[in-house]
Amino acid sequence: MRLLAVHPSSLMYTKVFLRLEPLGLELVAGAARNKGHEVEIIDLQVEKHPDYWERIERFRPHAICFSGNYLANVPEIIDLCKETRKRLPNVFLFMGGHSISFIARDVLALSEGAVNCVLKGEGDATVGPLLEAWEQGRDLTTVPGVVTMDGEGPPPIFVESLDEVRPARDLLHHRRKYFIGTLDPAASIEFARGCPWDCTFCSAWTFYGRSYRTASAKVIGEELQEIKESGIFIVDDVAFVHAEHGLAIADEIKRRNIQKEYYLETRADVLLRNKEVFAVWKEIGLSYIFIGLEAVDAEGLKRFRKRVSMDRNFEALEYARSLDLIVAINLIADPSWDRERFEVIRQWCLEIPDIVNISVTTPYPGTEIWESESRKLTTRDYRLFDIQHAVMPTTLPLREFYEELVKTQQILNNKHLGWSAIKDTLGIALRLALRGQTNFLTMIWKFNSVFNPDLQMADHAQKPEYEMPLKPQGSEQKVDRKTLYVHGPAGRKSRKLDDDTEKFVDETRMSTVD
Repeated sequence: MRLLAVHPSSLMYTKVFLRLEPLGLELVAGAARNKGHEVEIIDLQVEKHPDYWERIERFRPHAICFSGNYLANVPEIIDLCKETRKRLPNVFLFMGGHSISFIARDVLALSEGAVNCVLKGEGDATVGPLLEAWEQGRDLTTVPGVVTMDGEGPPPIFVESLDEVRPARDLLHHRRKYFIGTLDPAASIEFARGCPWDCTFCSAWTFYGRSYRTASAKVIGEELQEIKESGIFIVDDVAFVHAEHGLAIADEIKRRNIQKEYYLETRADVLLRNKEVFAVWKEIGLSYIFIGLEAVDAEGLKRFRKRVSMDRNFEALEYARSLDLIVAINLIADPSWDRERFEVIRQWCLEIPDIVNISVTTPYPGTEIWESESRKLTTRDYRLFDIQHAVMPTTLPLREFYEELVKTQQILNNKHLGWSAIKDTLGIALRLALRGQTNFLTMIWKFNSVFNPDLQMADHAQKPEYEMPLKPQGSEQKVDRKTLYVHGPAGRKSRKLDDDTEKFVDETRMSTVD
């Protein structure tokens, strides 16, 4: 069977600061190929819609799957599915991915029959059985994780081992188009899957049922050795939760003499608990560390259920700087912010040496704030759910909110990538350009053409073609967290953590309910 795996186009933030290879889709492609299917991948982040139609004409796929990791891509995916159904009436069309898993029936209804099914949960675990069921004409709802308009299959299942399926990187065209910051080009790799914490704004834990699984250091070493790119983005939601695992991978990298430059994301409390791990990784190529502070006050941390004090956050930043790492942090701008609050945030960000990213509070299906947020949505347009648009009522008039937001982002952008920092950034850009890499150089000058209040207001003015279902009315009642999960929670046995680390996780989250 011929399968075409499709990743949709870039979103607002990824048009400037990063463009990551579609690792999840490569894993699905690898799993399908392991079952004997002929597979191709097209990534519309670096190719265009005409390329998609040309690929279909040449490859003539029997099945096409779309990766729906981001809500804002839903309209594009549905439009492509509808047009594909017109051109290929008998093709098997299905979707999967993180965000799509939480809204399966809604997107099926919007597709108006164009899409055969949604595959919830880990696609690399069940794409093989799904394609087999379609080939044999069997009921698709016998496959775990399948949702159709007529029914739903058994609950999604996990891959038996993260070692058993490797990403089909060789199927991805234009590999040198992927980058994150100055890591240009950059490949992506997965050391662990899942997250044992339960932040209210995040759906990583609800997708994976608070599980945490790891790939073996040996397999990771083999994969790193095969990757040609010099930059590596570690996609784990929280890197090195389990210290022994991080050290084992480092030992494997040293043994194989692998020379790479790494970018990872972690929590402040994990960094402070496992200092020796991050120190070792600095020695073997760790350059960037992204820490999701989310807020700079106790009230904000409590709202997002991040049980890390501000003192500990600042201590973590100091430690990361002491390792001579490039530190990036994320703050979440709440729609309630007024001009004074934006100014306070700007001044704080300018006083620290770190890179600061500002995103906007966005309730996503699968998160607790989707269920509990008492403020009503001001839009249900899928395109605007990209953490760069305000989808809840703002204290400031909406245009003024965007003006303050973009002003803040612009000041922070200039701090690291503007003329004041040109002596550093230009040197890096020129070195990359001499190697034929221009992603970072192009990105430096694109900010104003992407982040613009006029464009954001125009997005709101555009009539939505596809809208999310009505959001549940927020209340003060406690959310039934069991209803949020894609993969059901299996408790302690689903987390590959030693007892001390398990205790640490429970102590650093607000609730101890599985």
